Amino acid sequence: MHPRLLKTFLAVASARNMTRAADEVHLSQSSVSDQIQSLEAELGVDLFTRSKLGLDLTPAGETLRVYAEDILAQVHDARAAVKAAAGQAAAALSIGALETIAATKLPSLLATLQGDHPGIDLRLTVAGSGELMRKLEAGDLDVAFCFDKGDNERFIMRTVSVEPLVLVAPPGSQPALDTGGLAALASMSFVATEGGCVYRRMFDLVFAEAGVSAPKLAAEAGSIRAIARLVAAGAGLALVPLLAVTDALDRGEIVEMSWPGPVKTALLTAIWRRRRVQPPALKLLLGALSRLPVRSADARPRRAVPSLS
Repeated sequence: MHPRLLKTFLAVASARNMTRAADEVHLSQSSVSDQIQSLEAELGVDLFTRSKLGLDLTPAGETLRVYAEDILAQVHDARAAVKAAAGQAAAALSIGALETIAATKLPSLLATLQGDHPGIDLRLTVAGSGELMRKLEAGDLDVAFCFDKGDNERFIMRTVSVEPLVLVAPPGSQPALDTGGLAALASMSFVATEGGCVYRRMFDLVFAEAGVSAPKLAAEAGSIRAIARLVAAGAGLALVPLLAVTDALDRGEIVEMSWPGPVKTALLTAIWRRRRVQPPALKLLLGALSRLPVRSADARPRRAVPSLS
């Protein structure tokens, strides 16, 4: 099983579509199809079946996926270790991040890193949390910055900062509620990201932990920026990381409302794969991170309108 075939297989398994997978691995659709057929012929089994939603993995395909991820990770590690032993380690660092984090947290860190080590070739990928984790698994990224993804024995995680979640509303909002607390808040319309997004999981978890049904969604959006614009237009309220909406708050496009109860936070983490030999450039980045204190941004509303209670 050639690593090239396994990489294509994982792309199809993730995209569930030959065309989208071809775009990801930079091949023609016919080449992707040929590679999958070649892999199936080598193994003597069908790896995919077709459904209304696209290509689904067969039980054999599900089994291969686990091994393919491990094999590609081992190949990536072996190459890095051999180059490091030969003194030929490439000074390249592939970084992935959510759009919000890439725009607010990484510029100063990466500028400092490149200033101290000008030979490093930095490559930044901005994507959703699911895609970032898939690229990390496949070895396409050395490190990813996103909000806490939970325990995974394949990865090492380090907290970079503790970010408060804030409740935002259109300018001039002062909702009059007969009863306070989260129950009253849950009766209002909200804007949130799409299901499966890390921001959406944060939103759902806040209400689930309080034993309250999640609020009705007036709209779903693909990014925090789009959410801020929808809130500013009056579509509803939103619960988002403060770092994502600081500029919109400063411009007065939206306002921050007092959150009923303890302030909720999210852990911003750096995540990388466990391996015997870490790339030299990644070691430098991790060293820089280890010297930074874990900061908790100011969690108290700066210009919050009166509480809902």
